[in-house]
Order: sequence, then structure tokens, then C-alpha cells
Amino acid sequence: MSNFIDFNSAKKLQAMQEGRNRISELFNIQYPIIQAGMIWHSGWRLASAVSNCGGLGLIGSASMYPDVLRENIQKCKKATDKPFGVNVALLYPNLEEIINIILEEKVEIVFTSAGSPKTYTETLQKEGLKVAHVVSSTKFAMKCEDAGVDAVVAEGFEAGGHNGREETTTFCLIPNVKNHISKPLIAAGGIALGSQMKAAMILGADGVQIGSRFAATVEASAHENWKKKITELNEGDTHLTLKELAPVRMVKNKFFNELEEIYNVGRNSESLIAALGRARAKRGMFEGELEDGELEIGQVSALINDILPVEMVFSNLLKEFEDAKMPRF
Repeated sequence: MSNFIDFNSAKKLQAMQEGRNRISELFNIQYPIIQAGMIWHSGWRLASAVSNCGGLGLIGSASMYPDVLRENIQKCKKATDKPFGVNVALLYPNLEEIINIILEEKVEIVFTSAGSPKTYTETLQKEGLKVAHVVSSTKFAMKCEDAGVDAVVAEGFEAGGHNGREETTTFCLIPNVKNHISKPLIAAGGIALGSQMKAAMILGADGVQIGSRFAATVEASAHENWKKKITELNEGDTHLTLKELAPVRMVKNKFFNELEEIYNVGRNSESLIAALGRARAKRGMFEGELEDGELEIGQVSALINDILPVEMVFSNLLKEFEDAKMPRF
């Protein structure tokens, strides 16, 4: 049994290195590593750096006005001749304008999230784009397949930012999704090391989407105060909250404690909305206000101890992937 597992693991590494991988082939990239389109982190510098290293960089449109998105797409084109994409969160406004800009700028890949995969998949594919959709459950992964997406991102409860209400962990989610869909599968949530990437692929994923590790990079557009804070977080420093609105994993700070007080006196959605106000996430992650801002990050932040250039993150991921050995029993 152990020899069979080791042989399969070796085949996966060889296939990844040679580009014979469903995700690598789908997006025409060297490695099946996707950088998450995180709000306030994923501008053109981060996306182009990831693409230049052989992965797929994503520009996070949710924290950009339409004209800012267009500027980021144009700058990304100048910074890399490799494929890159745009992440579109379907719960945000200006969607029609965002989609039109993506089409006008001839972006080739779109990752959609926080909504129905049927919303824009057919529209985008008719224009020749590849479409992946992010889900947090097997039920919605099956809906993605029915909608005809090109790939499914299954994101576990460990992930930062907006998350699933079911609280299903990545290790439970990936093999179950794999059993129910035939589309290429990308694992997300709790992946910052090459060994975790290998584990996800052994469980059935064809590739991985990584957020938190790329949030703490030189090229990420987030504030330096926030990047440093990421490297100081320990186990238990994040929590999934706001299920009444849109579940989000965030750091426990003054703002988080204010939300907890609202829960203590009753689950009042109106009070939660009022506490959120406007631009809480921008204040925290982009402007560096670490107590009154909303700080979104995954549980895997406990493993992130440094702010690195993207090139070094990639080098570490590939070495860790290759060095991770399956135990014999």
C-alpha cells in the first residue's frame, strides 16, 4: 500500500513539473498554483509576480472601482506576458461594468465567487474566457458543474475572508467534492506550505488556491502594518463570524470584540450592519488600522512568520512539495 501511495505522489510531482496537469493545461501555466484574488491585497504587482513565477495571478476586483480595475489590468499586461485573471465577487456592486471592462481588456480567465455560478459563466465563455467558481460545499460544487464552469474551487472553513456557513474543513471538503464532480478541482483554505499542497492533491485536488501566504508578500498591496501583523498571529487568533450577513474569518481585535458584544445582547442584523459601517476592511488591511479595522486572514496565518517576495514563496512551495515524504506503514 505505501509503495503505491509513494508512486502516485511521485507521479503527481512529475506531472506538475512537466505541465501535465489539468489545472496547468486549462490555464496554460507552469504550476497548478493560483493566488487568491483577495480584496486590498491582490493588485497588479502581486498578480503579475505570481504569473511570472509560473502560477496564476488574480487581480481582486472587489476592492477596486471600475476605473482602478482597468488600470490594474493594463499594468498587469505590461508586467507579465503570462496568463493572469480577475476575481469577481458577485455580491459587490458595479458587476455589469466590471464584466464589460474584463471583456474590453481581453482578460482570458475569471474566477467568480459569492454568488451563483450561472450569473456570468455562459456570458464569459461565449467570449472565449475560462471560468472558475469558488464554493464551500459539495452541493454548490455540483451546481457549478451543472452551470458549465471550467473549474471548481472548493474552499474549506480554514480560509480567510468570506467563507461558508457549513464550517466544513478542507480535508473533509476536497475528497467529497472529488467524488461528486468531474471538472478540474482546486483546493483552497489552509494551504501555505508545499506539504499542504501535496496533501490537497493526494486528496483529489488538481491544484491549489493560496491566499494568506501571498497576503504576506512584498508585492501584496496591503498596508505594511497589516502584513507584519499576519506574521505575529497564532492559533486561535482568527474566528469565523457574521454568519447572519456573509460569513467572514477575521482577526480578533477591538472591532471583532465590538461585534461580539452585539452578539451578547442579541443577534441583531441591523446592529451588525451598523457596526460594520463603510470601508472597515479598507481601514484595516489597506490603511493599517489594526484595532478598528476589519482584518481578514486564514487560520494558516499561524504558520506564516515572514514577509517574503513572491519569488521566494514559490521557491519554498516547490521545494516543500518535493521534500514532503509519505510515511511507510
